[in-house]
Amino acid sequence: MASQQDGPVTTSIRSTLTELLKPEALEIINDSAKHAHHSAMRGVDSKETHFRVNVVSEAFAGKSTMQRHRLVYGALSKDFEAGLHALSLNTKTPAEVAKASEA
Repeated sequence: MASQQDGPVTTSIRSTLTELLKPEALEIINDSAKHAHHSAMRGVDSKETHFRVNVVSEAFAGKSTMQRHRLVYGALSKDFEAGLHALSLNTKTPAEVAKASEA
């Protein structure tokens, strides 16, 4: 569910991934403040440049980690063109989450 404080990039990420992946779980964490001091961020006004995304979706079944990440990065290409700088991804299937919770 979107927070009332979600900015336009967070909202776009949530909308795009929800439509594409129909996730069982989707968590988007804005880590931009942790990277604001980096030289690449000098002169950047956006407060939405770096995110951690945790997503659980059946759409990842049968795909390698690299294929999953390519799927997400491809879906968010317009966001990258608009200023999104970095994503840290955790992509799992429901079965992988269930198996991990049993361990």
